[in-house]
Amino acid sequence: MNRLIAPLLSLAALAATTGCMSPPNDLDLALTRPSAENKYVVTLQPPAQPAAINQLHAWQVKLSTPAGTPVTAARIRIDGGMPQHGHGLPTKPQVTRELPEGGYLIEGMKFSMTGWWEIKLAIDGPAGADRVTFNTVVAERGAGR
Repeated sequence: MNRLIAPLLSLAALAATTGCMSPPNDLDLALTRPSAENKYVVTLQPPAQPAAINQLHAWQVKLSTPAGTPVTAARIRIDGGMPQHGHGLPTKPQVTRELPEGGYLIEGMKFSMTGWWEIKLAIDGPAGADRVTFNTVVAERGAGR
């Protein structure tokens, strides 16, 4: 039986150390970027105060055309997760309201641990469907920029 315990403890130690993986050094943390097919320019706005781990927080998204015109009446689905850990977001964030000048309020965001997170937006707007992915690094005391 002791022969089984040692390998299990080794696996537990490996799992514990891989939980603290560092994000890639060249990780793009830009908060404004074009969508994958260049139909929209998307700006992700994190909360003013870094979000604490395991607490709900709200973000905002601003959509515009490549020419800078605000995009209204779009539908946005939110997904994401931790690429280094292979799991998704612990909640199902949603756009709860459209704001002025192409803004949208996302509520229900939560990060369950520190590290590199992706926030993926699927946009269905006047120019058609498109998508964009943002990276963020969540530090011990909240969300990084």
